Amino acid sequence: MVIVTRDVADRFRGFLASCMLEIAPGVYTAPRMSAGVRERVWTVLAEWHAALGGGSIVMTWRDPKEPCGQGLRTLGLPARTFVSLDGGLVTTVDRTS
Repeated sequence: MVIVTRDVADRFRGFLASCMLEIAPGVYTAPRMSAGVRERVWTVLAEWHAALGGGSIVMTWRDPKEPCGQGLRTLGLPARTFVSLDGGLVTTVDRTS
């Protein structure tokens, strides 16, 4: 699993560094994190982001059931949607948000 943050409050960095390795500023990785822990981490990030706003967060992990074998979630602006196209993933950006 990899999480990338941009322009988020310091509490995100502290929390993520407590459960993942920060390999570059704002880039966290945990190759063996279970699905249950991943969901709890995302819940914390989503709740904090809703309360504090600002910045953006992208999370990706191995998921053989998803296109390209990769699960994706995002928070922040601009809003992004990932769609399958010819067996791959492409992102669309909602510029109206």
